Amino acid sequence: MESGADFTSIRDSISFPLLATTRLVNQVAAEDLDFQRASNPSVADRLDRDDARLLRIAKRLLGSSAASSGIVRPQLDDADDIETNWTGVVDVIDSLLEKADTTLDEFSGVLKRASPPNEQASTPKSKPHEFNAFRNQNLAKPQRLFEHVPVNQFTGSFRPLLTTKPHAIVPYSESMKPVTEEDGTIHYPHPYQTEIEQYQYPSAVHTEAIPIPYQPFGTTTATLVDTPEKLEEMLKELKGASEIAIDLEHHDHRSYIGIVSLMQISTRNKDWIVDTLKPWRRKLEVLNEVFTDPRILKVFHGSHMDNMWLQRDFGLYVVGMFDTYHAASALGYSGRSLAFLLRTFINFEAQKQYQTADWRMRPLPTELFDYARSDTHFLLYIYDCMRNELIQRSSSRNPENDKFQDVLENSKLYNLQRFENPFYDADHGEGSGGWSKLLVRTPSLLSKEQFSIFRAVHKWRDELARKLDESTNYILTNAALFNIAQSIPMNESNLFSAIKPTSPPVRQHKNELLGVIAKAKIAGQNGPEMGDLFDHPKLRQEDIPQIQAPASFSAPMLPAPTNTSGHQLFSTAHSHSLRAFASKFWGASLNRQGQEQRRTLATDSIRLTIPLPKLNPQIYESITAVAHLTDQSSPTGAIETSIGSDIPHRRAAEREPETENSPTFTIVQLGGKRKRGQDSGSADHPQTSSSVNGAGGELEDQADEMSQEQKQAKKRATRRAKKARQRASRAAARVAEGGQEGDDDENENEGAAVNEEEPFDYANAPSVLHAQTEEKGSRGKKEAFNPYVKATDAPKGLGKVQRESAGRSGTFMG
Repeated sequence: MESGADFTSIRDSISFPLLATTRLVNQVAAEDLDFQRASNPSVADRLDRDDARLLRIAKRLLGSSAASSGIVRPQLDDADDIETNWTGVVDVIDSLLEKADTTLDEFSGVLKRASPPNEQASTPKSKPHEFNAFRNQNLAKPQRLFEHVPVNQFTGSFRPLLTTKPHAIVPYSESMKPVTEEDGTIHYPHPYQTEIEQYQYPSAVHTEAIPIPYQPFGTTTATLVDTPEKLEEMLKELKGASEIAIDLEHHDHRSYIGIVSLMQISTRNKDWIVDTLKPWRRKLEVLNEVFTDPRILKVFHGSHMDNMWLQRDFGLYVVGMFDTYHAASALGYSGRSLAFLLRTFINFEAQKQYQTADWRMRPLPTELFDYARSDTHFLLYIYDCMRNELIQRSSSRNPENDKFQDVLENSKLYNLQRFENPFYDADHGEGSGGWSKLLVRTPSLLSKEQFSIFRAVHKWRDELARKLDESTNYILTNAALFNIAQSIPMNESNLFSAIKPTSPPVRQHKNELLGVIAKAKIAGQNGPEMGDLFDHPKLRQEDIPQIQAPASFSAPMLPAPTNTSGHQLFSTAHSHSLRAFASKFWGASLNRQGQEQRRTLATDSIRLTIPLPKLNPQIYESITAVAHLTDQSSPTGAIETSIGSDIPHRRAAEREPETENSPTFTIVQLGGKRKRGQDSGSADHPQTSSSVNGAGGELEDQADEMSQEQKQAKKRATRRAKKARQRASRAAARVAEGGQEGDDDENENEGAAVNEEEPFDYANAPSVLHAQTEEKGSRGKKEAFNPYVKATDAPKGLGKVQRESAGRSGTFMG
């Protein structure tokens, strides 16, 4: 490029068409293409042709861009692969943008090129996009080329892969005999159980010594073992070592039970990287000559899963192990990971982002090769340092403070674990990957149809994963499983909307999945409720037996680990659920029926909703009758009253019909606290006072607690009676005078007059403005007029606890 003008013209020639294309793409994307495709077949054909053409162009562009940037090209076989491999597309675009940014900076003079373009640093620093290129590769399944292809459909007890048993105390023939449990289940014992339990660590393990320095990491390398001949050479060197460090790299995203992809072994002077994806991988069983040798100490870090993987894939067992994870736990380190130990003892930063890489990649990239080697290269030196610290902080005289012995015993427990084939119980959701565990952890409650769909799709996912040798999470994630159950998609578009992203197996079997959903929806209409899961006898806490070790397996049991697919990788006891679905903390007190606390209903509610029985004044003639005012429940427990025990409640159908000959009735209202500001005036209520006095005077105070509504009702009744007497006197006067004409008018307005209020007498009303002056001038001790006194008479809400006390009564004569 000779001048800035040339650069400007080239930039414009590229940017302007790019902007126009971007605007056009946005306009097309804004249209309802699905509707156009469905309504116009010609448009659908044109869209398919354009999609295929654009996909070919995108594949060529990504291929050339990835080749120049050193990134693995994403596979785009169809339009669905764009969504599946979108991360790879973004990686390629990011690398192009970084290159463009660097080139522009160099052109403008901001940066100066320190070396020729074709030179690269010997150890380039990894970038995020470079790491992403190592994850979840779309590779051919190496397990299909194994001499012994994994069988995922087998759900019986796992038979050890051992063909010989070196360093045996119990002969091979005795170790391989199956054991039958009390419930009839058959399993194979741990072949090296006796050897592990009786193992005594060498004296060098209990002796404090100066740590042996490790070989420099930068000036040494590891030997790749990828042929049977190299395996024999490595085995000879390992037999002469006194300590070895071992680690594994595992892959389970594109396999149902997972596969060991790499094995790292180190001695004090040499490192080996064993390719465990070769078809002859079962020949690695010869390593039992070293792994079970009691003279050689095997150092692992976090061997919780490594022991299971060695048994499952190669028939390898470990006798005499020291786990640095248990050492870090016993010493109380703030971190227990291998990266923490490398940083603490070696000052080495491990690239732990490669731990989740796709270890099936062959040839193995340099970054992955170096990372795998670092896991075991320093481990023996770390073991020396932690062994010395454990010896210093342990006391053999005090077993409770013997940290060193605790580490050795916990390491033995890891060696005693057994791998078991994952089984599946579709009816009750039990098993290593059963649906019951997912439902217990979810806070949502599914309907009958949703529950049926959830179980059916969960079973379909497991069967398809076994058939295709894929992990269940790769087929369908747990979140997508719940989305399908809750949304109940019945067509392809709704199904793909509920599953994002959609895996290729689901797209290939979408019709089969829709059929499973439709069938499960119909079956769920009369199916069980989700709540029935917690009432199942197998899931009740009282029916769960105590976990006991098999007769031939005396070691303590450990929790069974699972892989990323959620499958249990080994069995420690019977496959019973260990989760309690009902709290037993309070014993049986929460399970008794009829223990609900009864709240005392308000009297007004009783009066309005429950017909009161007939009452008579005789029950209040003695103080004994009042004292016995307690709650009485009906025989059926449906209605509660507050009448004395000698007056049983009778339902409406059982009562005697009312007649005109029973005009006397009594209303009783249970009393509460006396309201402030209310005057007691027995003279105003002669009938009530006589009744109360006749009851011993205990109801005299309670009679003053009538509510404001009752007072107003009584005043209105008094005014209506007064007006009625006035009208009667006027009518009598007119009759005496012979004037009968006004009777009809009086009768017509009688109903209206009854409802009219008495007009307020302003002349005789007490003064509000001069209330204090009048009070001072008066001789009597009258209480000052308070215009706000009635504000306190508002009805109050029911308190938290109200004790029932003797109330008030009023007897009226009809």
